[in-house]
Amino acid sequence: MLDRLIGDYLVEQGMLTKMQLKEAYKRQEAGRAKLGVIAVAEKLMSIAQAEQCNALQASMDKLFGDIAIEKGYLSETQVSRLLELQGNTYLAFLQSVVDLGFLTMEQLEIAEDDYQRKNGFTESDMAALKTGDVEQAVPVFLHTGDPTVRKMLAMGIKNIYRLVDNHVYIGKTYTSMAIKDEVLGYQTFHGQQNGAVAISGKYEDVRKLAIAYTKEEFIETREDALDASCELINCINGLYATEESKQDVRIDLDPPNFSVSFAEATGEEMVVMPIYVCGGEVKYIIAVSKDISIG
Repeated sequence: MLDRLIGDYLVEQGMLTKMQLKEAYKRQEAGRAKLGVIAVAEKLMSIAQAEQCNALQASMDKLFGDIAIEKGYLSETQVSRLLELQGNTYLAFLQSVVDLGFLTMEQLEIAEDDYQRKNGFTESDMAALKTGDVEQAVPVFLHTGDPTVRKMLAMGIKNIYRLVDNHVYIGKTYTSMAIKDEVLGYQTFHGQQNGAVAISGKYEDVRKLAIAYTKEEFIETREDALDASCELINCINGLYATEESKQDVRIDLDPPNFSVSFAEATGEEMVVMPIYVCGGEVKYIIAVSKDISIG
């Protein structure tokens, strides 16, 4: 997730073009980050130390980790940890940007620090984002400590990542009493928990989500796109209800519904999370203990 967040930030700051970012993501998919980049990103080595080990590696028949241990820069435990992190998507993204010659590691470090400061993220927030674990990332963007909202959002984003787009990323939540969008799909639920979940946005963005979810390219009507988004909502809510039933909490899901023309969702307190998925942006809306009214 952080690879997409930082990637957009680099474009916004004029440090990368959109074409360069696209090329970096393509390269990222094909390779893994080198230990030196990981060690610097994890603040276990300085850039100078990593560059020294890389230079020595070019003239010695030894692995980077072995050289770093011999130089006293890393312990065996730290090298083992770095090897585990080689599959990390964010670190692979940093590696691709450096390898393509678009930016240096120093520039990326400065950009990451600036991004952290401008968004008010703590070190632990950044550590959570770097893991690539969706469930760890979601709380970083929450403005509320409500455990039910947190659990429902984590369930939603995790399954959009799993079922729709494994490059999904999110924005900070906010509370609203009214959301008006071009199209909207929603589902209410009752029982020992009451509430509603909705997905709204521009039709073309919801259509992209629907195509990715159904794996069908020929979704041409608003009804088909919204029906698919409702299937996704129903799937996510069904998984949530199943998890809650393990704690003896009964939840009954109502049939999902949708509006295809500038619907307005209103509620006493709706938590809204922007989701950037399949090249578009939709809103993931949750109302706990209160229904969402559609007008």
